[in-house]
Amino acid sequence: MLHDLLYVIGGAALLLVIAYFIQDKLIFKPEKLPANFVYKYDIPFKELFFDVSEGVRINGLHFHRPSPAGMILYLHGNSRSIKGWAKYARDFYRFNYDVVLVDYRGFGKSTGRRGEAAILGDLQFVYDTLLQQCPADCLLLYGRSIGSGFAAKIAADNDPRYLILDSPYYNFRKVVERFIPLLPVRYVLRYHLRTDLWLPRVRCHTYILHGTRDWLIPIRHSERLQQLNPTRITLIRIHGGGHNNLNTFPEYHNFIRDILKE
Repeated sequence: MLHDLLYVIGGAALLLVIAYFIQDKLIFKPEKLPANFVYKYDIPFKELFFDVSEGVRINGLHFHRPSPAGMILYLHGNSRSIKGWAKYARDFYRFNYDVVLVDYRGFGKSTGRRGEAAILGDLQFVYDTLLQQCPADCLLLYGRSIGSGFAAKIAADNDPRYLILDSPYYNFRKVVERFIPLLPVRYVLRYHLRTDLWLPRVRCHTYILHGTRDWLIPIRHSERLQQLNPTRITLIRIHGGGHNNLNTFPEYHNFIRDILKE
């Protein structure tokens, strides 16, 4: 009996150790690009490099307008690279906004070892750099899926014009616990992304867009976030929308237009 119990405990401990060390590969699905990869798009853009520290270089794209109404820093989801995410720049570019997209460490051409604090530090560096060419009251933050937590933290520590969250989570642990409820996630998870703690500190108005049929991150996450500060957080429900298809709904584009033209 004791032998069996020890066997179970040992197996559980091994599972926790494995989960701790491989979670980065489970959470992020990056597309890596060679350093000499050439981006090609049919709207004006330039490639950016942010040299954060020794061995850490963040790659980005800047889609620019002749006389922009403002600039949007777009923080993408957990997969691909800015090569693929760049198509979403049109959703904002069409309304006369510059759009900057950056890849997290290990994505695309970006280098460096990933970690929550490391990524947040990189994004703050990017934000500070963009402030040199765009005043804070013309700079907007847009966070998509996993990028919503990063965007919330940067907005909480700065003063952008608006914060826009696309399919966000209440906090990242709640997402993980939904899929692996038996694992003591709080003790092994290395990415906590406490949107629920950061969002109340955001001083600008926050707009949340969420599909009512999002199975990956259910809309109840956004409903709870909206309740944290109802006067400064507007929740926009895209009826019938899932996690990866909000841009296929005319309502999404209408809301983006209304936010940017406000």
